[in-house]
Amino acid sequence: MHSVLPLEPVTAPAIPAHLALPALLAQRSATRGFTDQRLPDGCLEDLLVQARRAPSGANLQPGEFISLEGDARARLSSALVGAFRSGAREAEDYSYFPVPMPHSLRRRQVAAAQALYGALGAERDDRAARDAQFERNFRFFDAPTALLVLIDARMGSGCYMDLGMCLFALMMAADAQGIGTCPIGAIASYPGLVRATLALRDDQSVVCGLALGYADPLAPENAVRTARRPLEDYFSVMR
Repeated sequence: MHSVLPLEPVTAPAIPAHLALPALLAQRSATRGFTDQRLPDGCLEDLLVQARRAPSGANLQPGEFISLEGDARARLSSALVGAFRSGAREAEDYSYFPVPMPHSLRRRQVAAAQALYGALGAERDDRAARDAQFERNFRFFDAPTALLVLIDARMGSGCYMDLGMCLFALMMAADAQGIGTCPIGAIASYPGLVRATLALRDDQSVVCGLALGYADPLAPENAVRTARRPLEDYFSVMR
């Protein structure tokens, strides 16, 4: 009879301070100015595999990601910019903002816009400059990697929560490797146009876009930091 040796305790490897989650969360911000340096081969695939470790109710793992390259990206950006410039409107696949927008939320929205446009020197009455900056959403801010995020239209609203956690895991995994990201909700303003341009199925709902790449240290928009609600504003204890 063989004796059974006690198992050695498993010690998790120490995480370098610059990779620790609190540090990543503290420094996280949207990147809207990128260098032209491309992601290493296989990097995007690795990030997506990591992101899929996010929690998911019943392990449904909702959401699809399409990397847009070459002609597909050019065609989509051209179509979206054209629609934006023409003032076209579409019914979105899901409701993002409350209607009407409460004043408390509107103040946060305005403050965020002021921070971004202020960093770029676009005055409040400079409609052309502000439109030009907003239009960059539809070009994925010229990032080297452009992702389109979709979800099966049959999924319940809770699946958007699961997909959101997956997206955030993707952004944190990227940040841990020094890769900047910017989620782009504006892409969801033209779901029919996106589906028609890319020949997607009607049951593929358009959630957002995501730009990935290395941040340009000289881009003023990358220095923008928006304020977060104080803890007492949204946390309470009930006994």
